[in-house]
Amino acid sequence: MADTNPIEQFEIKSIADFSVGGLNLSFTNSSYFMVVAAILVTGLLALAMSKRSLVPSRAQSVAELTYEFVAGMIRSTAGDAGLKFFPLVFTLFAFILMGNMLGMFPYFPAPGLKSFTFTSHLIVTVALAMLVMTVVVGYGVFKHGFGFLKLFVPSGVPLPLYVIVTPIEVISFLSRPISLSVRLFANMLAGHILLKVFAGFIVMLGAAGAGYAVIGVLPFFMVIALTALEFLVAFLQAYVFAILTCIYLSDALHPGH
Repeated sequence: MADTNPIEQFEIKSIADFSVGGLNLSFTNSSYFMVVAAILVTGLLALAMSKRSLVPSRAQSVAELTYEFVAGMIRSTAGDAGLKFFPLVFTLFAFILMGNMLGMFPYFPAPGLKSFTFTSHLIVTVALAMLVMTVVVGYGVFKHGFGFLKLFVPSGVPLPLYVIVTPIEVISFLSRPISLSVRLFANMLAGHILLKVFAGFIVMLGAAGAGYAVIGVLPFFMVIALTALEFLVAFLQAYVFAILTCIYLSDALHPGH
């Protein structure tokens, strides 16, 4: 029944045990697929742009479209000034998208491992969200000093309303890393659990006998539909994380607007 356990796919498994002073620093399946995602993104982009030409190949077209997609996302939210953060936003988008996609292939080649969706773990998404917020606060304070606090005092608000508006803005700002991380984590977790549950129905109905196997066709088609939906969600969640990052960076560039 381990194969039909919807939670088993999220288990952290150690590949190489290692500890320092009692601190567990083992290389796990999660670490492995993060490295794989980083290598694949770098390798595919390098390969696509290795033979640049005026008439682009399909691979070059995809790479250029991805570049323009992220650049357009930044311009539309943070303006041309936001393009200085292009490397950060592009890296986050590509890394999260690749991590989401890797989890959609259950038998991705790995040394004795099943594929693993590292974005379905809250600790990973929190780390990414905290990276974004550290850059936002760090750049905002570096660029504007105390002027960064204008973020909590929006312009055009009547003076008496600041008693209400400012606490709301502070709470909203502090909740950003929570919403940024939980949104990605929850969507990937729920989607993969749902897929595994319906896949489990197919296995159990098939094992129950010929009569039940006929009914198993229904969850089979549901799995196909959900798989297509999950591919869409994998892209959308990477996009949402990136677009929210752009919006937050816009606040660092233009506090008080």
